[in-house]
Formats: sequence, C-alpha cells, structure tokens
Amino acid sequence: MANRAEHCGGDTNSEPSLRPLTPNVGVEISGIDLARLYGDELVFIMNALNTHGALLFRNQRLSDENLVAFSRNFGDLDGAPVNENGKTAVPGLPELYVISNIEGSDGKPVGSLGSGEAAWHTDMSYLENPPDASVLYALEVPAVGGDTWVASMYAALDHMPANLRKRIEGRAIKHDGTYNSGGYVRQGLVANDDPLTSTGALHSAICAHPRTGRPVLYLGRRRNAYVEGLSLEESDALLDEMWAHATRPEFCYAHKWRVGDLLMWDNRATLHRRDEFDATERRLMHRTQIRGESAPRAL
Repeated sequence: MANRAEHCGGDTNSEPSLRPLTPNVGVEISGIDLARLYGDELVFIMNALNTHGALLFRNQRLSDENLVAFSRNFGDLDGAPVNENGKTAVPGLPELYVISNIEGSDGKPVGSLGSGEAAWHTDMSYLENPPDASVLYALEVPAVGGDTWVASMYAALDHMPANLRKRIEGRAIKHDGTYNSGGYVRQGLVANDDPLTSTGALHSAICAHPRTGRPVLYLGRRRNAYVEGLSLEESDALLDEMWAHATRPEFCYAHKWRVGDLLMWDNRATLHRRDEFDATERRLMHRTQIRGESAPRAL
C-alpha cells in the first residue's frame, strides 16, 4: 500500500484530522477517502481506533467491494452470522452482512434485525474468539430513529466504584448465544431463558485488550448472562449493577445516521445498541466484522 504523500504531493491541507465525538468515546475522522486508502492512513486509523474505541467517517461512497477491501486492511473477516432470516449476506460477498427492515419483491426480508430496538451488546461475544472490530455502512436511513449508540468499556472500568470492581475481579461471565441483539432466536437453536443451561462461552469480566494490553470491562450482552460461581439471584444482582454503571450517559455516544456514514468500533472495548424506528421507513446497512486473532485474556 502506497504512502499518502506520494499520491497527494505532500499536501498538508488534505491530511486526516480528528474531532472528538464525546470526552470518553469516539472521534470523527476527516480527510480520508476509504475507497482509496493509503498506508500511512491505515496506521492513523488503527491508532485512533485503539485510543478512542469508535471512528466515524462521513460522506463515503463505497461499493460493496470497497467496503470489504477496506475492512480486510484490519485482518481476516468473519462470514455473515446465521440469524432469524437465515445467513443474510450480499450475494457473492459472504462477509457482508445485511441489516435491514426492507422486504423484497417476494415479501421476504432482505436483511436481519428488523426495525425494533437492539439491546446493548458486544458482537458475537458468545464465541470463544469474538470479532476484534465491526464496520457499519449506511445505504438508506430513516428520518427519525435507528440511531446507533456506542459505550466505552475503558471508561466504564476506569470510573467503576472500587467496591464493585473488587467484586468482579477474577470473575468470569457466561455470554449467551441463544438470542441475537434484536431478541430473535438464532437459527438452529432453541429458545432457552435459563442462564445456567443456555449455550454460550465464558469470558473474564475484566480482560486485557488484545492490541493495547489495557484492562477493559467485557460484558457481552445482558440477556441470559451469568456470573460463574454465584447463585442465579446473586449473579443477576451483580450483573444489573454492572450494566447500570457501564451504560451511564457519560460513557456513551449516540450516532444519528446519514447516508454515506461509516462507523467502526472496537468490539473488544465497547458496547453498542440501536434505537427502534418506524417500520414503514426504510433502513439498509451493510456490516463487516474483523475476525478476532485471540480469545479474550483474563488479567
């Protein structure tokens, strides 16, 4: 991959710039065309992701192939997950997951997750080796609603009351895989609301970030979660306390979408959720996920 200066003649006016979105999470990056990414820009983006947890790029014009090519700069990609409408991916590009409430001419959904609220979660944390990062690109957006929220789990841990942190240190949380973020049962599974017997993976509540080594809170999703070694009642009480703290407004950024926006978040250092929107309005997003290189590591 070439150096930007070789293509731009060293024009400092076109250098990328950062604008914080909130004090604790997210920056908007300007001055980069993601369809023509240069080597120094890739380093700039990765450093920003490691530092700020979420990145916003406005006014992008990306083909599906462009989106896949951009995402591959950060590692191997996962295939689209199997969800309530089957493995909904772009034909010929199995890495591109379609998130949409739109129905095709046959009356069947063209994507997954519908128009309802998507609860706070970390993508695919029910796997032993969850994705490192997620990339979401807006093709059609509703006039109102459908906002995506991102919360910093660095900030949540850094500002956690000492007594709460002491109670979760050394604890592992079971991350349920029965339901997706829209509340639908994943294809091939059976509904199960018992956290003790549902399918899932165990991860440490406090992990070392795989790239930075920095301690980070790792919660996954609330539904069917379970803190290993506690009674179900004790586990629920502790989880409720952790989730109430982790999603405090000061740790969050709420993104109102425009067509051409690309939002990228560190899946090991953030939570995200989606607001519901009017089901009669169209929303079409394409998502990729960068495959995790290692399982979450306990501190």
